[in-house]
Amino acid sequence: MGKQLQIPDALIDQFGRKVDYIRLSITDRCDFRCVYCMAEDMTFLPRDEVLSLEECARLVKIFVQMGVSKVRITGGEPLVRKNAQWLFEEIGHLPGLKELVVTTNGSQLEHQAAALRQAGVKRINISVDSLNADRFRQITRVGDLNKVLRGIQAAKDARFDNIKLNSVIMRGVNDDEALDLLRFAIDQQIDISYIEEMPLGAVDHARGDTYVSNAETLKRLQQHYSMISSTESTGGPARYWRIPGTATRVGFISPHSHNFCESCNRVRITCKGELYLCLGQDHMVELMPLLREHPHDDQPVVDAIVNSMQIKPKGHDFDLARAQPAVVRFMSVTGG
Repeated sequence: MGKQLQIPDALIDQFGRKVDYIRLSITDRCDFRCVYCMAEDMTFLPRDEVLSLEECARLVKIFVQMGVSKVRITGGEPLVRKNAQWLFEEIGHLPGLKELVVTTNGSQLEHQAAALRQAGVKRINISVDSLNADRFRQITRVGDLNKVLRGIQAAKDARFDNIKLNSVIMRGVNDDEALDLLRFAIDQQIDISYIEEMPLGAVDHARGDTYVSNAETLKRLQQHYSMISSTESTGGPARYWRIPGTATRVGFISPHSHNFCESCNRVRITCKGELYLCLGQDHMVELMPLLREHPHDDQPVVDAIVNSMQIKPKGHDFDLARAQPAVVRFMSVTGG
């Protein structure tokens, strides 16, 4: 008979914050090449350096036993991972898991939305930075807007608890579309979050030139809509506003202009099994070697996760004036 697994029922970091939300990247690959996320000519990881879906499921199960109630599956583009549906079915109905969420570019939703909902995915975030087909292709380098729009409709048809658009606003690129994106969300009766561009990975433009603060975006929207500040939260860093007479919540994720670290409740796991304690810092614990060296014993993995809480930093440090990006890894590596 094997020894009893010693596992805490909650993860508490050195600052007393409870970690109950993980973001797990299941691939660094993507069928888009968004200009703020990755270089045009990307080299992706060899298959054996990426967590297997079985390892992904094992990690989720461990974290849920440790009090994590929200799991977001990300990429790259998670829905291009072969057999990803198996993972959603494996973890979608775990006892203690209140929310299984997916962040996607929408390209695969037309065919996968219904199966994801059935597997237990409750909410879905879809990245859309332009409603102009030509501009959408410029931002994504390869993306087809109509395919994504059909994916949004498929998600609506599948009746997720919530659908939200994520839009990264960039000066001189799509900042003139902030209002159009909101009008689209209102028309579709879905939510939208505006995200300040983050200095992750060396990309093909100077981020200081394209950065738009969310305060600026909010001011632009308020010229056309009455917006009421809300205390609502979906467990992430967004601050929400309501527009009277609509079903749409408007969120702002502001890593530069508003540091949201004081209430940080999440950690990220890369597709390489690296546990990052903060998106904007390099504090990290490697879980893949432990998973592979101890295939039938979760205790070393549990211990590593518990110990990692002592190196979770108080906050991140994003500075656009730096010559080099604050973090050298691409957004697609850490998980969107």
